[in-house]
Amino acid sequence: MTTTAAPLPPLAARARDVGASPVREILALTARPEVISFAGGLPAPELFDAEGLRAAFDAVIAEQPRTALQYATTEGDPALRAAVAGRLAARGLPTGPEDLLVTAGSQQGLALLATTLLEPGDVVLVENPTYLAALQSFGFAGARVVPVPTDEDGVLPDALEELVLRERPKLLYLIPDFQNPTGRTMPAARRLAVAEVAGRHGLWIAEDDPYGELRYEGARGRWIAAHEAAADRTVLLGSFSKVMAPGMRLGWMRAPEALRRACVIAKQAADLHTSGVDQAAAARYLADHDLDAHVARVCGAYRERRDALLAGLPGALPEGSRWNRPEGGMFVWVRLPDGFDATERLRTAITYDVAYVPGAPFFAAAPDPATLRMSFTTHTPEEIAEGLRRLAPAFG
Repeated sequence: MTTTAAPLPPLAARARDVGASPVREILALTARPEVISFAGGLPAPELFDAEGLRAAFDAVIAEQPRTALQYATTEGDPALRAAVAGRLAARGLPTGPEDLLVTAGSQQGLALLATTLLEPGDVVLVENPTYLAALQSFGFAGARVVPVPTDEDGVLPDALEELVLRERPKLLYLIPDFQNPTGRTMPAARRLAVAEVAGRHGLWIAEDDPYGELRYEGARGRWIAAHEAAADRTVLLGSFSKVMAPGMRLGWMRAPEALRRACVIAKQAADLHTSGVDQAAAARYLADHDLDAHVARVCGAYRERRDALLAGLPGALPEGSRWNRPEGGMFVWVRLPDGFDATERLRTAITYDVAYVPGAPFFAAAPDPATLRMSFTTHTPEEIAEGLRRLAPAFG
């Protein structure tokens, strides 16, 4: 007897409603080796300290295989947490190993925060535009994402306070240093004002800092987490992806105890713990090598690449375009003249074997179609110059 198979139950609404990352899809389209891509926010692979990392992996596997290759605690490798705590304390943020949770990149930290803090319908405030994968994480949690008006220095404190009073958000998500996608940095006075708004009105702050060590000029700013007004309500997220190697998928979360404990439990449900051998190797690398010296070398190369991009933009973009000059990070934010659609022009750019990321998907609301993001880290100054020569006809 022939039977007809019953249809399967549908995917959860959160899986149906949250779209794929447009950046990841663009990267797939531009994977051809002949394409010069300004699209991906990728570290330069030729600058990885592969020799030093290999020595670290060799050492931990030779000397401590039974622990490095075994299951580990969810909180993370004690030596790695101690090393991260020491680096934070040296920058003026008193931190002990017990204050930290090691994550699979800072991206997992965002997912854990969304899991532990957000109920469907909760309001999350974000910069506009903001990091795409953060919008995905909050979308999966069913949150309502509300953009805060911004200027070249980040969120406007008065507008933030007005939205906090009106929307009663649970979380404010920020990237104060070399923001993705705009590359802008929030000044000290603005950080203090944001901390005070959170202190007065009672909301969590997620301070994402994946790019902060990639500074090419100017003085380092103080973390929002270091301000007394927000110390008990700020989660600081960091990553080794931009300064060591993204393939290791190592990040960390510094959070108040009750929230950190909830994130530990959520992580136990997600993956038990971050790769033990990668953590052990990272701790060994930090013990045996000077990460700051390595970062200084990387920053020297990236500074040249940023300058090459900035020098070539006037000849590549249409008259009337505007862009910023980031003090560090990976990105330059561009606005084309009114009437240009960066998404539409990308289709033409790809035919010239060059690519960028349109800015529209980074907006939580009211996207600006004339914006685009350009990353300068992956290519040499000579390749950047050639990429800009290819780009110019796309806007002709």
